[in-house]
Amino acid sequence: MTRYVEVVFLRILFVIKQIDYEPMGIMHLSSVLRAAGHEVELSIAAQEDPVQRARDWQPGVLAYSLSTGSQDYYISLNRQIRQVVPTAFSVFGGAHGTFFPEMIAAEGVDGVCVGEGEYAMRDLVDALSTGRQPFDIANWWFKRDGAIIKNPPRPLIADLNELPLPDRDLVYQRHRLTRQAKIKHFITGRGCPYDCSYCFNHAYWEIYKGTGSKRIRQRSVDNVLQEVAYVQDRYPLGFVVFVDDTFIVFKDWVAEFAEKYPAAIGLPFFCNVRANLVTPELVAQLKRAGCVSVGMGIEAGNDELRNQVLRRNMSQETIIRACRTIRDGGLHLISTNMLGLPGGTLAHDLETLELNIACRPSYANTFLFQPYPRTALGEYARENGYMEGSYEDIHTSAWETSILKFPPGEKRQIENLQKWFALVVEFPWLRRIMRPLLKLPRNRLYWLMHKLWKGYAIKQRIHPHKLTLREYVDMVSLYMKLD
Repeated sequence: MTRYVEVVFLRILFVIKQIDYEPMGIMHLSSVLRAAGHEVELSIAAQEDPVQRARDWQPGVLAYSLSTGSQDYYISLNRQIRQVVPTAFSVFGGAHGTFFPEMIAAEGVDGVCVGEGEYAMRDLVDALSTGRQPFDIANWWFKRDGAIIKNPPRPLIADLNELPLPDRDLVYQRHRLTRQAKIKHFITGRGCPYDCSYCFNHAYWEIYKGTGSKRIRQRSVDNVLQEVAYVQDRYPLGFVVFVDDTFIVFKDWVAEFAEKYPAAIGLPFFCNVRANLVTPELVAQLKRAGCVSVGMGIEAGNDELRNQVLRRNMSQETIIRACRTIRDGGLHLISTNMLGLPGGTLAHDLETLELNIACRPSYANTFLFQPYPRTALGEYARENGYMEGSYEDIHTSAWETSILKFPPGEKRQIENLQKWFALVVEFPWLRRIMRPLLKLPRNRLYWLMHKLWKGYAIKQRIHPHKLTLREYVDMVSLYMKLD
């Protein structure tokens, strides 16, 4: 006699403040949850009232993916939503949840997911849907009777191909501008072999040591092309952006991709590279495949900051040679850099400016260092007294303000330099004009100057694609609203 078990499916409402581009984590979680039979929806606070949305839809689970700096916003919003759905179970994940799970102590936070979330989230929702207590599920921190339960992580997903394709419909159905944008974003793998002190990858790996997990996992080329083709067949797509930290780690994978991508997709694309891996052969391979631009970290011009503090372990000569190889191979380059590093000064940041001028990128993207919790450099900044305030004071944007201490008068200049940086790399003669102007108070003119030049350079050089007038207006409208 066959026994049937009644399964009750739950409604999960993901809530996000705004859409910059496709939220990869949420899309992956949604596809796994929908494959398990649950209902999933997305509320975007920038275009609707999520409290009213929750009141109307009555979800059983409220879910938030956080970066450090946004936690107060989401915790407060969750409290408001819980007033209209008091029985909902509120869960938090993302980078901040992973590296700061102590947020479980906050009012209204029922669970915090540490690390990879697809199967952890599915198991939690399955348990809640059948009325089972979820307190023993791996990867989760919970509160129970005043005590905090800290469950260990499960191994990382070894075969990423087993996951369903990301649920892009979840986002595209709710956000017109992302749906209609001809630029769309994809990711081909997880993990990184390098231990840069400012990056989450080394801290993330610390969570999984001893679990038998592989540090780097790559989807098959065919699996990636299946996803791109799915989007290409259903939505506007003219330019592909691969957001992997380092796209070129596995040479055999890149070779197979370069052979199959032109025939299967045939669209121009962007990817990230690393200076010590760049060769003329690699650049030629990417160029033949359809790549038009790459991103590469320079990060700091000062050798000690770059190699001892940031753990980049590469010389200026290696960086300059890689930039020349990329340019000579016919690809545009966007460099990434950090100003306001712990132990750094304005003079050090001007060295970074000079190295970028020598490298001649098509655009020099520059951030103000943020001491994110649990990263080696974030902890170094905190332990050595470089921070003004705490992690709670970190801004959601990495180009607005710094929370580090600097010699008198330098902090304002460093923050202003971030706005001037890319223009001066493009037009080095502006150096003389810039230096006295760095001392002025922070102002919207510098912000606008930075924003307009970045928008132009990215559109024309890094992600070039044709737009109708309506598409151009939509793109500029969205871009100017982003934090």
